[in-house]
Amino acid sequence: MNSSADKRILIVDDEADVIVSLITLFEDNGLSTSSAMDGGDGFAKAVAQRPDLIILGLGMQDESGVRMFRDLKENAVTSAIPVIIITDVSSDFQSFTRQLKQIQPQADHFEKPINKALLLAKTSEILQS
Repeated sequence: MNSSADKRILIVDDEADVIVSLITLFEDNGLSTSSAMDGGDGFAKAVAQRPDLIILGLGMQDESGVRMFRDLKENAVTSAIPVIIITDVSSDFQSFTRQLKQIQPQADHFEKPINKALLLAKTSEILQS
């Protein structure tokens, strides 16, 4: 994996304010970021860039985060990239994915509004492993 200064996070969400907020959070803490506003573009960037971590919103309009998550885990190039799910859906996505034997669970999940301190701590933990 890359050195700490070279860690790259791909942020995929259809809410521009969420993307800007997360870019600011991560870049202020020495991480590189890229972003996409739908699952199709996000998946293409994940394959091309091979980021160290993906922050993925589920409720996107054009191509859903659920579909992108499944595609990431089924693709040999992207299957090992850890994914943190962000969602404004109150259902427990983590329990859902654990029931699906064919899909690896995500690294973690956060409900919106995102607790930035906890997200940053979890991100640091994942990137150091």
